[in-house]
Formats: sequence, structure tokens, C-alpha cells
Amino acid sequence: MREYIKGANPYMPLWEHVPDGEPRVFEYNGEKRVYVYGSHDIEKDKYCGRNYVVWSAPVEDLTDWTYHGVAYETHYDSVLYAPDVVKKGDTYYMYAAEHCGSLVVVASSKTPWGPFENPVETKLGFDPGVLVDDDGRAYAYWGGCAAPCYIAELEEDMATIKEDTLVSNPLGHSSCPWNPVEDGHISLLDAFFEASSPRKVMGKYVYIYSKRYEKPVPELGVYTENNGFLSYRFADTPFGPFHDGGDISFNGGEILRDADGCGTMTYQWGNNHGSIMEINGKWYVFYHRQTGVNEYSRQAMLEPVDVAIGKDGNLYIGDVKFLNGEPVSSRPVEMTSQGPHINGLDAYKWISAGYACHIYGSTTRAYIRPGYEMREDLSTPVVNLSSGTTVGFRYLQFGNNTPKQVEIVLGEHQALRVNVRIDSYRGRIVASDTFACEEVSKILDLNTAVIGKHAVYFEFLSEETGAIAEFDRFAFL
Repeated sequence: MREYIKGANPYMPLWEHVPDGEPRVFEYNGEKRVYVYGSHDIEKDKYCGRNYVVWSAPVEDLTDWTYHGVAYETHYDSVLYAPDVVKKGDTYYMYAAEHCGSLVVVASSKTPWGPFENPVETKLGFDPGVLVDDDGRAYAYWGGCAAPCYIAELEEDMATIKEDTLVSNPLGHSSCPWNPVEDGHISLLDAFFEASSPRKVMGKYVYIYSKRYEKPVPELGVYTENNGFLSYRFADTPFGPFHDGGDISFNGGEILRDADGCGTMTYQWGNNHGSIMEINGKWYVFYHRQTGVNEYSRQAMLEPVDVAIGKDGNLYIGDVKFLNGEPVSSRPVEMTSQGPHINGLDAYKWISAGYACHIYGSTTRAYIRPGYEMREDLSTPVVNLSSGTTVGFRYLQFGNNTPKQVEIVLGEHQALRVNVRIDSYRGRIVASDTFACEEVSKILDLNTAVIGKHAVYFEFLSEETGAIAEFDRFAFL
């Protein structure tokens, strides 16, 4: 029986919905693993849920994730928003955001997967992030939506704000329609929105956050207000002053650019939250995408990133451009289907349509249908396809021996034609055939050799109007 791809993007199973993921590398019993702590989209009609779960992977293989179960249940009969976990001494501290983030408690455990118990109420706020510095001092960062960001040092109990250390609005808050300017607070266009995550990188204190753009960003296809970005600023102290950094991640899918450099998004952007982590000598950004038709079934994603510091002391994170060996600029890394499979997804395994990072051209708003059944062979289909829609995967690895065929599995559909293209949604057609209404699965012959690593796109064409098909999965043979 043919295997299903696992550990792609999203890297957790397709039935799991963990957004807001804060990655941490912890060594426990002599083993280093990366642990992800995020909120849990299980309510289905609103953000998040009433528990946190923990997943981890060995630092040597980020495609092999283990489920550790529930690490924390709400103690206040409330929905839990984004948490963070840090280690100090031999204790792990979880900052749990009860009451939709309006009450932050700190619970503790002697293991990185919990359970986290004995919650203590704090005066921290929305989207808490904590940094334990090299000297053992701890700093908390928080804020978002209708409130500015804050930074404070914590006492040894990891719960109490140290007297006279609170700094208000060090970044300047984004100017939102629902966020009137408060006296004494700076409100800016294209600024801090939420999702505080402090990290220390190459000696710099890095404030990672969700930025809200109120102006167009044409090269990324952004023409309305948008907060699908993970961005950063950096400083020489935990409290700033913070210098401009840039954008690390954007969850709008593959960006199609025209000759003038203007872009078009190919995925439904939505809120973003996450951070960066050095794992086994390489840097990654952890973020989330949207699944379904709203922001209530988000899924954990990751991409490799460049991290470099220039001779001028500027820190560059993302897709970094180098000139004569020196970093000179950076932009968001691309959103991919491969995630930790950095050499491309194995084209000869079943690949669910749920790993698409490009859904474009639909007049009926095609989307990935969320799945919740806990099966290893679960495939989440792209549904509501209309004629002319392309569904793309970046990237597949074909190896040195070209496949001869591709098997395509559909759900309900009208009579249609499927073209398989490589490298671009308008790229060379390597296979094409018609599907009658009763044909759910079909094997198409390839008309040309394909080796190495390529992006692959499926184009759906029909004389019917409206929704014509559901696309479930495929594999090359």
C-alpha cells in the first residue's frame, strides 16, 4: 500500500489544528527535541479551544512529530488563547492565556510536555511571550489588538513583574479602525498588532510580532489592510530601543508577480503568529495558515530562513539577499507545501491536496476543507473548484528516474479535464486527460521526462459553471 506524505506543510497531521505555535528546543534526558506550544482550534466556530496540546520532533528530523497529548486544561472554564513556554533551572513554565487572553496565568512542570499545573495569576496580558536571558533574568512581552505592547522584567517566581521595570508601547501600536489612539501612546501605520515573541539572536534582542499593514504592499499582493505577517525589530537590550527589521513570513501563499513587480496572493491570508528557532544548526520560522473558510481551523507551518548580521550591526531574518558575502536586505520567505522536507516532497507517495500552497483562479472561492478524523491516511481535499482553478504544490522531488504516470483522485465532480503543469501555474503541461462524472480515480500518462525538484500544478477545466470538482490527492508512478 502506497504511503502518505507526513510532516510536510502543515507539519502536524492534517487532522490537527494548532496555530500560534511557539517553538522551543529543550534537552530532556539527554535528548534534544523541538517542542511546539500553541493554542488549539477545536471549537470550530470561534478561535482556539479549552486545552493546549504539545507536539515535538527530534532536532535531526522535523518531519517526524510526536503527539504528547493535553498539557493544560482551562482552570477557569474559558477559551485559551496563545501560550508560551520557557525553561528556567529545572522547571518549565507555561504562560496560559485564559479568558481569551485577558487573564494570563503561569503553570509549571518538570517535563517539557507537562502536564503544567498549579497556575498562578499574573499581571501580564494578551499574547504573552517570555525570554530567559543568558544570565537567567526573565523578561515578559505582551499586548495586542486594542492594547499597546509592554515589556517587563519578572521576579524569580516567574510570575511577578519586577517593580519599576514596566515599559509601555516600545514599538508603537498599529492604527486599527477599532483601536482609537490613547493619550500617551503612539499609534502608527504598519506597526505592532499582536503575537509577541522575544528571542535572542546573535547577541541581539529580537521582538517578533504580527504586523498589521494599513497601506498597500504591491510586491506581495497586499492592497487592503492585512495582518498576515510575522515581522521583527531588534535591539541591544531587552527593553530597546528597537530598530527596524523586516517581515519574516506572510501566509498569503505563493505570490504571483507581474512584469512591474506587483503581486497576487494565491492563498487566503489570515492572522499570523509564531517565532523563529535555531534547530540543529539551521534557522526556521514557525507560523500558521488558514484552512476552511474562516480563521477557526488554523494549522502549523514552518519554513527555513536565513539569519545574518551585517558589519553595520543590522540583523537580517527571512529570505536574505547577499552582496559580496554581506547581507544587504531581506524579505518574507515563500510559503511552501514542503515545509521541513527541504529537498521537496516525495512525488511517489500519496500527497493530499490539503498541502496546497496555491489555490488560484476560482470564481467560487475554492478552499481546503478541514478534517478532524485522527487517521494517518486522512486527506483534506480542495473543494469548490471552478473551471480554470489551479492548485499548486511547492515543491516535489522526482529524483533521477522520471515517472511515467500520475494518479489523481477526485471527490464529487462534473465532467472535466485536468492538466498537470510543472514549475508554474502556466507552465509546461506534462499530463492531461478528461474525467467523466463517474471517474473518481484515474492514471494519466506523462508526455515528457520530469526529474529533480519542481513545483507542480493541477488545472481544472470544464464547460460547466459554478463548483465543478473536489480534488483529494495524487501520486506519481
